[in-house]
Amino acid sequence: MPGAPSEPSRPARPGTATFTIEGRAAPALFVIGWLASVGGLALIAIAVLAGGGLWATVLLVIALVLLSVGLVAAAGSQGMERRARERLPYRGPSPFLVFAAAIPVSILAVIVLSIPLLALSVPVDGPVGALLSVSAQAVVYVGLVRLLVVDTGALDWRAMGVVVPDRRAIMQFGGGALWAVPVIFVTGILAQILLTVFPVTPASPLPPTGTEIGFALSFIAGAIVAPFGEEVLFRSFATTAWATGMGARRGLVVGALFFAFAHVVTVTGASAGDAIELALVAFLSRIPVAFALGWVFLRRGTIWAPFGLHAAFNGVLLILAEVAARAS
Repeated sequence: MPGAPSEPSRPARPGTATFTIEGRAAPALFVIGWLASVGGLALIAIAVLAGGGLWATVLLVIALVLLSVGLVAAAGSQGMERRARERLPYRGPSPFLVFAAAIPVSILAVIVLSIPLLALSVPVDGPVGALLSVSAQAVVYVGLVRLLVVDTGALDWRAMGVVVPDRRAIMQFGGGALWAVPVIFVTGILAQILLTVFPVTPASPLPPTGTEIGFALSFIAGAIVAPFGEEVLFRSFATTAWATGMGARRGLVVGALFFAFAHVVTVTGASAGDAIELALVAFLSRIPVAFALGWVFLRRGTIWAPFGLHAAFNGVLLILAEVAARAS
């Protein structure tokens, strides 16, 4: 109506990267997130420069605790800021930030679980240690999604396709598992091409053990525990969040690339060039399964279908690696 006073525009809220408490929904949480994250990163740098030893290890643990607190607080602060913006289709923390928080928390969990193994002279890098490590990571993934996404009301479990398993879930699991064969076929061809271009030897996170008990533990870790935790984080949470905010197609692409990237974060090599080549092979060779998992999830709308594909994909590869190792 002419002459009517215009409605005052709501001031834009500052993002996570802007260091100010003005206009914040949770200023204390924001400050804790920033200071603890920066302090943790600084202490990690000091611990690395210290060159090893007891005090460097203690300093590193303290740094991981600070970084864990900082990143979890930052994710919580970001979620609260987004909920204050009523027009956003997805009002929760960024999947990137939740995954970043999961890294130091998982490392701390593995350190705690390694203490009794060392006391009992059980190899930390053996099948038992691998199963405990993978289990700790899965618990952290699910726990952070629960804490930062479900408990805050950004998304609920049903909206993320996580429902109580029933007969339908079993059928969806089996249907997803059927896609493992064509995906493994495409992945094998792509891997051969990549290894021709980049003559490196990727290391398996769960190498063959040569024993029945060792293989059983590795199979549980790689084909059951790890796929479930990763499906909760990368498909149920991350892909749902991005599909809600930017559409199914873009959400699928970003979620798939994010999943592939997450698997090269810890890649190392004998040299910088070797590490880069290993990272490229690891990233590119996971693209087919990453897109297949996202597509199956969005098509079925449930975690059980991609979980079936992921479990069968990892399980078949573990069996083939074990058989090849015993035959050689």
